[in-house]
Amino acid sequence: MRYIGRRLVHAMLLLVAISFFSFALLQIAPGDFFDAMRLNPQISAQTVNGIRSQYGLDRPFPERYARWMRSLVAGQLGFSLAYNSPVGPLLRARARNTLLLTGTATLLAWLLALPIGIWTAAKKGKLGDRIAGLATSTLLTIPDILLFLALLLLAVRTGWFPAGGMISSGGEDLGAWSRIKDVAFHLVLPALGLAVVMLPVLVRHIRSAMIDVLEAPFLRAARGHGIPHQRLLWRYALPVAANPLISLFGFSIATLLSASVLVEVILSWPGLGPLLVEAILARDVYVVVGVVMLSSIFLVAGNLVADMLLFAADPRIRVE
Repeated sequence: MRYIGRRLVHAMLLLVAISFFSFALLQIAPGDFFDAMRLNPQISAQTVNGIRSQYGLDRPFPERYARWMRSLVAGQLGFSLAYNSPVGPLLRARARNTLLLTGTATLLAWLLALPIGIWTAAKKGKLGDRIAGLATSTLLTIPDILLFLALLLLAVRTGWFPAGGMISSGGEDLGAWSRIKDVAFHLVLPALGLAVVMLPVLVRHIRSAMIDVLEAPFLRAARGHGIPHQRLLWRYALPVAANPLISLFGFSIATLLSASVLVEVILSWPGLGPLLVEAILARDVYVVVGVVMLSSIFLVAGNLVADMLLFAADPRIRVE
């Protein structure tokens, strides 16, 4: 419990620091939501100043931050000027869509990376290992935006997959099972794109961790006792190599969250990415801070889960 408590305290302090600096940076950035109004000759400066005063934007920075923190505790996360509503309800539906996308992509990436990484480690220096190394190097050199645009072009030219969105036109009238299948059909391309972005990094880390373990003396002794090769890899080598891979889990979440913004915009997935881009263009400060905070919570939660898994898997951490 002390270990969990320390991690939770660290996570809370980190989130408070992120909220403060994000809010401060956006407050001191040039321009605001009312710049377009000021350019309109039909809207007087007194009207603009009155609206700013109504929403508390003319208050000192500490007071604005305190008001935002109170709204955060209430679950509102401030007020969106562009959507004329609290930020919290805007983020909830978008957050579910982003979690569905990144969760599916994370599962797919690890399901592909584990067998490929273990297989290449077992075939170290052979032809299969070299081909896999060339493939991962090639994928690492391809920019994410180019990959996502290629997936969009595939959808548009072939018609095999939807070119955007989360449900088909009229999908609201479908039954529960048909609606699930429709969402899964729309999920294929963005989830595949995110998984491919993360796959080369995961494969290389898994291969490196497994090679270090396969050369350990205890595995040589186990091999000498005639233990089957597949059992040796999955039953003995993989658990020993698990520590760096569990730590890699948190890193993979951070990578997928950053890449999901791009794939959501390009493939029109209704997640946090398009909302963030629209809020930045409109200078809707509270929506931007809300998206940043929600993404930070996802990242911190992923690393917290990785810490808990390390605690369960490694007795040395429990002793310390």
